[in-house]
Amino acid sequence: MEAFYQKLTEQLLAKNPELSKGRARTWVELLCSDFEATSAKAGVDYRGMEYTAKLVSQLIESYGDKLHLFAAKNPKYADLLNESDDIVN
Repeated sequence: MEAFYQKLTEQLLAKNPELSKGRARTWVELLCSDFEATSAKAGVDYRGMEYTAKLVSQLIESYGDKLHLFAAKNPKYADLLNESDDIVN
C-alpha cells in the first residue's frame, strides 16, 4: 500500500506544484479511503489496492491541478488539509 501512496503522491506533486508533499500525500490518502468507503457502502466487492490506485490516478490526471482550490471551498476537508500539518517527508 505504501508503494501505491508514494507513486500517487509523486504523480499529484508533478501535476500540482501548488501542493506541498504533505498535502499531496493527505489528498492521496483521502481520495483512496473515500473511494473505498463509498464502494463498500454501495455494496461493491473490494477490488484491491491496484484498482483503487488506478482510479485515483485518473482523478489526479483530471483534477489534480485544481485540488488545492477545493479545500478552501469545502469545510469538511479544510481541517485535514491545513498547512500546519505538512510533515510528511
